[in-house]
Amino acid sequence: MIPPLIVQTAIENGINLIAITDHNASDNVTAVIKAAEHEDLTVLPGMELQTQEDVHVLCLFDTMDQLDELQTLVNINLPDIKNNIDVFGEQFIVDQSGEFVGRNEQLLITATRLSFEQTFQVVTNLGGLFIPAHVNRQVFGLITHLGFVPPDLAIDALEISRHITPEEARKEFPQINAYRLIQSGDVHFLDDFLGVNQFLIEKPTISELKRAFRDEADRKFSIQSHF
Repeated sequence: MIPPLIVQTAIENGINLIAITDHNASDNVTAVIKAAEHEDLTVLPGMELQTQEDVHVLCLFDTMDQLDELQTLVNINLPDIKNNIDVFGEQFIVDQSGEFVGRNEQLLITATRLSFEQTFQVVTNLGGLFIPAHVNRQVFGLITHLGFVPPDLAIDALEISRHITPEEARKEFPQINAYRLIQSGDVHFLDDFLGVNQFLIEKPTISELKRAFRDEADRKFSIQSHF
């Protein structure tokens, strides 16, 4: 997706907070942040990291410096395999206007050597927010691949897909009942923007999002149904 169109579509849908979370990569995050500089839209830097157990997790941060540290670790822990454009498609890098500036030659659509627990510890130590993605899905979902949510990790929230209600998800997967749920953060196309996750917070920061998940100091979080 082109950075200015991401920004425009978010604003048109009444959304004022998004995160850019490409798969194992952060090359295009700065472009979207710059595209939103003069708009009423906060863009959090992030990544959708694939752990060695084939679990997708959303890693969100306040700053690019934090994300850059994670990217350095991910680069070290990705298999040394070059992307095959004919099989997996291009991995373009663009600027804030959407103009081509390069391509990532490393195969990104694969698992890192970082375990689920290692990833949690790294993201948490960097001051980030760690959210297992689309946990109800059979492919790359936490429940299918691990069978449970590790109880010794202080996970703030889990993400479920747009194709199931929170009530249905909790009934089908009782092991997630103790956790806050966000929904449909996995936007691959402009038509995927739903804006169903609503936060009442003081400012758009990771610490404020965590406080909202915990209902601390009048911070609130809720899902607005799209069904």
